[in-house]
Amino acid sequence: MPDVKSPVTDPIADQDSPVTPDPWADLTRFTAARIALGRCGSSLPLAESLRFKLDHARARDAVLAPFRQGEIAARLAEAGIPSLELESAVADRNEYLTRPDKGRTLSPRSRDILQGQGVGHDLCLVIADGLSSLAIHQNAVPFVRAFLASMAPSGLSVGPVSVVRHGRVAVADEIGALLGARLSVMLIGERPGLSSPDSMGVYLTWSPRPGTTDEARNCISNVRRGGLPLAEGVRKLCYLVEEAFRMQGSGVGLKDRMAPGYLPFGREPALPE
Repeated sequence: MPDVKSPVTDPIADQDSPVTPDPWADLTRFTAARIALGRCGSSLPLAESLRFKLDHARARDAVLAPFRQGEIAARLAEAGIPSLELESAVADRNEYLTRPDKGRTLSPRSRDILQGQGVGHDLCLVIADGLSSLAIHQNAVPFVRAFLASMAPSGLSVGPVSVVRHGRVAVADEIGALLGARLSVMLIGERPGLSSPDSMGVYLTWSPRPGTTDEARNCISNVRRGGLPLAEGVRKLCYLVEEAFRMQGSGVGLKDRMAPGYLPFGREPALPE
């Protein structure tokens, strides 16, 4: 292992700089995590302090930005994918953040809409803003298009996509139950990190129904540019869907043993736009 010199004794290109570099600085090319920040006396360098404030502001914006629900539905319609615009029992964004329980149930209006739909689908798809509408605006529509194209050879029936405002993960359980779906797949904005305000999570639940607990789900996390690429997320979801129907279950009993050369339903996967 090469000898790493102390940053205090290492020569610095700019001898007049007040910033002491970090010996791990070279590792920042491999990650967006906040490492090797250096120091200026006993404090962070000004550039790193400002970057932290900017990333924190981006994370807050991702949580609080209005959900462009109609835009998502319109983009799905352009691709020939029917959708329903629904909402949870939450009244506004502040209540969403303070009453997670209300985000897990549908509003009466949304329940009435779903009860007017056909039942008995193999799979229902749900899109919800969650804690990052930014993640959904950027990732959800191309992901859904690629997923539906990749699973077309399976012959599985899919109901209309439910686009839910102020939704939590468990709201997909009620939607799946009302649609009589055997499996629910939810795309939701994840809680933003300071380097990832646009991270989307994908949750898969067999036999969805109100009261389902989290050990009965599978999750694909950090789907975004800079995280798990959309194409790889689609491929992994297809694998889990195949396995869920083979095993008739999901959650802790469904392990991710996807082979490196796996092809969704035996075909080359469709690539997100």
